[in-house]
This record gives sequence, C-alpha cells and structure tokens, in this order.
Amino acid sequence: MPKNIQLAHSPDADDIFMYFAIKFGWVDTKGYDFSNIGLDIETLNVEAMKGTYDVSAISFGVYPLIKEEYALLRTAVSFGEGYGPKLIRRKDKKLKRNFKVALSGKYTTNAMLFRIYYPDARPIYMDFLEIEEAVVSGKVDAGVLIHESILDFDTSLEVEKELWDIWVELAGKGLPLPLGGMAIRRSLPLNRAIDIENILIDGVKVANDRKEELCKKLENDSLVRISDEMLTKYLDMYASDASVELNALQLKALGTLYEIGFKHGLWDAPLKTEDYLIPKEYSDLRSK
Repeated sequence: MPKNIQLAHSPDADDIFMYFAIKFGWVDTKGYDFSNIGLDIETLNVEAMKGTYDVSAISFGVYPLIKEEYALLRTAVSFGEGYGPKLIRRKDKKLKRNFKVALSGKYTTNAMLFRIYYPDARPIYMDFLEIEEAVVSGKVDAGVLIHESILDFDTSLEVEKELWDIWVELAGKGLPLPLGGMAIRRSLPLNRAIDIENILIDGVKVANDRKEELCKKLENDSLVRISDEMLTKYLDMYASDASVELNALQLKALGTLYEIGFKHGLWDAPLKTEDYLIPKEYSDLRSK
C-alpha cells in the first residue's frame, strides 16, 4: 500500500514551524511521503468535516463535529497561557449589545467561545487577514484577531476583551486555553496512524531543538509572514515544548472546553478527549 500522506496545515508561523522539520528532511519519515498543503484554518475545519485530508490541522472547537471520522493527535498542539486571540475595536467606538463582529470562521475555537460569551453579537465570517482592516474601516464594529495579528495591529485600535479572560470566566482558573491541534483520518490503518503520530511528534521535537536554525531557514525562504524578534515571540507562545505532546493539564483543558460546548448546546453528547486519541498500547501489544 502506498505511503503517501496528505498533511494539511495553516500558513501561520507556528504550524509551519512545527511541520517543516519534516519537509526539510530533518526527521526519519519511515518511508512515508508527506505532501504539505497550506490552507487557512477555517478552510481546514470545513475540509475536515468533508473528510478531505489524511492529516489536518484543526481548531479544537470543531473536533466534536468530526470525531467519528477523525482521531485527535497528541502533537502539534497550540494552547494559550495567559494570552490568546483578542477582540479589538476602534478606540473611538463603543460597542452595543448587538455589535457586528468579524470572526475568522464559524468553526474556530475562538468563535465558539465568543458566541457563548456574546450571544447577541452579529458575526460576519472572513479570512483572518482581512479582520483588522474591516475594523479600521468601520465595516464591522469589532473583530477577533488570531495568529500573528495579535502581536501588532493598527494604532487606531484597542483591545475590548481578551479571549483568555473569556476562557477563565467560562472554565475557571488554572487551565491553558485550547486553540488548535491535529486530527488524523480513522480510515487509515491503526499501525500507520501510530507511525504518523510518532513522526509528527519527532518533527515538533526537532523543530524546537533546532529552533534558531529552522527560523532562519523559514525567513530566508520567505515561508513565514513575520521575522526576527516577532517570530521568536510568537513561536514561544504557540510552538514550544508544550506543543510536542498533550499533557495531563492540556487534556483537562480540552475536556473542559468540550463540557462547556455541551452545556451550551453546541453538540448533543459530552466528549471525553482521551477516548478519541490513537490507542498507543496497540503498538506495544504488536511488539510482544
């Protein structure tokens, strides 16, 4: 059986950083041939709902809608720790209860939390790169910035609400904010799914171990939109040792996210994250 694997990810710096150690040949891919596909996160969420790609970056907020077709991977995860997406508005603008807001996609985690917290707001969905200008121009009253946009935006704008603060109000203190991760198609044989997860784990480890070298290569090849100190700051936030493999606290945070969604009627059944991970014990049994 061919070992060609479609690996879809977003074009933001942390996704590129976590996957390109594999692309550059710095990781033993065990005979698998990975083809990288770069698409914005909401497109990836929608394509995951169609079952388009073998392995795909997703927003954690969409996972309950694709759980029958995809398993969650333990690696290449992004969580906020005291930071995250930002709801911004013009400094001269006061928001009404039913304000018009630009969001980066219906199925993103930030949109999920936003709609729960601001049920009367009127969302407009657009490419995340267009949100800042939509707020500056007055096309919308406010917008939620994601990815690198949170680090540098127009001086006419200010933060109305941090999504991190919304998360703390909904989930309580002490948990990181779940944003995005990876999912793998369940139709792939289990032994291959385990191989792929381990390769991706190795890729994120190598990326972190060779961070300076990888960042320079990404900048020199014009593969990222930001550079120098801003790139380093952004990767420290979303692509660090905490991205290598889900830990117990991150799993608890994911469970809390899905409990919040269930309580607010976003899906019809509770979801225990651990039940939707690849069963690693399978490879242990095969080796005995």
